Amino acid sequence: MYDDEPRSDPKTLPLYKKGMEIFEVVRQIGELIPNDDNPLAHVKQVMLEDAMMLTVKVAGATGANLYDLKMEAATIIRKSAMNLMIQNHSLDMFGFEHVEYYQIVRRLIEEYRLLFIDWVSKFDKWDYVIDRWGLFNPPGVGPFDHDPDDDIPFNGLDDL
Repeated sequence: MYDDEPRSDPKTLPLYKKGMEIFEVVRQIGELIPNDDNPLAHVKQVMLEDAMMLTVKVAGATGANLYDLKMEAATIIRKSAMNLMIQNHSLDMFGFEHVEYYQIVRRLIEEYRLLFIDWVSKFDKWDYVIDRWGLFNPPGVGPFDHDPDDDIPFNGLDDL
């Protein structure tokens, strides 16, 4: 994508919409947690934070051009989704009486996962800078590869 190309609205993406649906269900389940139960209130806060990441990071990645930035956001999304998948255990451990409702969240996350796979597959693998840490390079690019941009002569303002 070039700077003069219009950016898509992340709110129109199926992945974003599913993330909003998950957040809303997590919020509704959280409303069932008594305010005076500190351990469950903490679990609720963690769940809401993870649920928010499912849309916030999609929006951020949609605004980014570079492959490594998109992959970094995708990694955070995956971590948040994985955390949400297992929160039913925390709810159960701290005595949440409606833990069975959490199966709805788990089903929605599975739907989200399938949309996520499709979304990531559309990242432009040719729009990248080399990630010298080696985590977010496109296939075939390594952290020690020569960067062809280093061969472009640039003498600062004299070249303008």
